[in-house]
Amino acid sequence: MDDAAEGDHRGGHARLDRAPDFTDSFGEAAALARELVTQRQEGATELLRELAEARGSGFGFVTSPNELEDGTLQALGEAVTILSRKAPDEVEAYRELVLGVAEKVAEAKGGVRDEETAVIEKLRGALGTATADPDHG
Repeated sequence: MDDAAEGDHRGGHARLDRAPDFTDSFGEAAALARELVTQRQEGATELLRELAEARGSGFGFVTSPNELEDGTLQALGEAVTILSRKAPDEVEAYRELVLGVAEKVAEAKGGVRDEETAVIEKLRGALGTATADPDHG
């Protein structure tokens, strides 16, 4: 389940990389941390609570924006594939977890901007979800 955990955290980090200024990243990182703590405590299933507990994204400060985005989208797709085979009843909850974290991060500093919406749509694509979900976006 390493891909699932990495995908979860990368969903938040994909947005962090596109922050318009350095101070926004702090607010977004705090929002990511808060949402992961909430999911550790209140996650819908044991698996999701464990995923929220995982540390690290596999990326560092020198990772390029393109590497971060490509790696994130790939890890999310792989995670959904693995969950579909091994725990199909967990797939939808995993999608909701990743998108919920991404949305909390996007909302962290003054509302969701167009570039954040575009990133969330890419996450939806990687997760295999519909783009016109009224509950997300």
